[in-house]
Amino acid sequence: MTAAISTPSASYSITLRVHVPDHPDALARLLGTIARAGGMIGAIDLVRVGEGESVRDVTVSANDLAHSRRITEAVGGMPDISVANVSDRTFLMHLGGKLEVRAKTPVRTRDDLSMAYTPGVARVCQAIAEDVERSFNLTIRSNAVAVISDGTAVLGLGNIGPEAAMPVMEGKAVLFKEFAGVDAFPICLREEDPDAIVAIVEALAPTFGGINLEDISSPRCFEIEDRLKAALDIPVFHDDQHGTAVVVLAALYSALKLTGRRLGDVRLVVNGIGAAGIACTKILLEAGVADVIGLDTRGIVHRGRTDLDPHKRWYAEHTNAEGRQGGLAEALPGADLFLGLSGPGLLTGELLERMNPDPIVFAMANPTPEIMPEQARGRVAVMATGRSDYPNQINNVLCFPGIFRGALEVRAREINEDMKLVAAAAIANVIPDEELRADYIVPSVFDRRVALSVASEVAAAAIASGVSRRSSADISLNEADVAY
Repeated sequence: MTAAISTPSASYSITLRVHVPDHPDALARLLGTIARAGGMIGAIDLVRVGEGESVRDVTVSANDLAHSRRITEAVGGMPDISVANVSDRTFLMHLGGKLEVRAKTPVRTRDDLSMAYTPGVARVCQAIAEDVERSFNLTIRSNAVAVISDGTAVLGLGNIGPEAAMPVMEGKAVLFKEFAGVDAFPICLREEDPDAIVAIVEALAPTFGGINLEDISSPRCFEIEDRLKAALDIPVFHDDQHGTAVVVLAALYSALKLTGRRLGDVRLVVNGIGAAGIACTKILLEAGVADVIGLDTRGIVHRGRTDLDPHKRWYAEHTNAEGRQGGLAEALPGADLFLGLSGPGLLTGELLERMNPDPIVFAMANPTPEIMPEQARGRVAVMATGRSDYPNQINNVLCFPGIFRGALEVRAREINEDMKLVAAAAIANVIPDEELRADYIVPSVFDRRVALSVASEVAAAAIASGVSRRSSADISLNEADVAY
């Protein structure tokens, strides 16, 4: 097992409120103490000036919680500087939650009230009762997505329950709004039974134009999504599966250009055959990859294994044509691409040497990948992870805002394979060929072109594949449609 290589991160940033004496070198000594403790200094704000001292807020990024405590202790141990307060900036961001509801229409007069509510609203209700499709025009449903979770498979945390999952779902809703202008609502359920979850979501569906399933454990997530897709006439999208798959395919398109390979010639090894691993394999097979070997915790998935559930049985029947058996060491010889959706430190430098020259490595275990970029440097042609502190972050936020924006725009009944494939191509095509580099194969998550490009292509694919309620003549997407 390879140890994580930690770097300071804003997710572990603190603000120290300190009393600093008015000595010429006091502030310099304070900053030197923080630097020697390994902290990355950010903003330094003057709060007030008093008799013989100043009070300052110093923002510091740390590697982890223990590191932030060591920094605080180091500053507190200075003889002439006192720490008045320590604030965890991540917790401060979450105080009161990250979302609120605002009215689009002001209600300031009796006329406003009579139209927004009684008696005028009754006519709008009656119009929808006569034609339910008008709910997409006359209610928030036209731009609303439910972010549904039971908290059983929260990234990096596991089964932590619905209340503890809420900050993640709120964050997802923030990203929907920020990157695509979509109104998303976090809904965490104290329920793990698939029958009950399906019934609850079916009952909620009239409020929404789309359903985003999130952090539901495998294999239950497959059944829940399949049943909801069959029951509902609005898009149902399990982002842990399909969002990951779309962005992986986008990254692969770019990596193949850089390494001069073709999809059909690539040998792929997938380490981690859970929900995301299976979804990634399916979309890559659909896109044209023909040679895939997958591994779970018991080794290579092959037809001779008797311990496979139905989803892994499907996997065995559609991959590993050579019938390889064993572990990662037996899977990697001749491989061009390693896709890791498993755990930390599972890919070593020695194992990398078993791959073809100039391999592509997508090590996406979070928070610590299968191999750290520092350990792969010089041994791979292209390296990507799921982390924001390294280049080439394969992040679902490149996908789901634009996919839902496009689906909502044409009132799609589902998100089908055609829509996912064009979304991947749209993400990749944001970067012109002449700008591609080994450390720049996917756009930045803050590149505002991404959501617009994805939304436009997804909307067109929905119309072409016959799953939209609107025609191309009815829509016109522009930057204002995907901006907060």
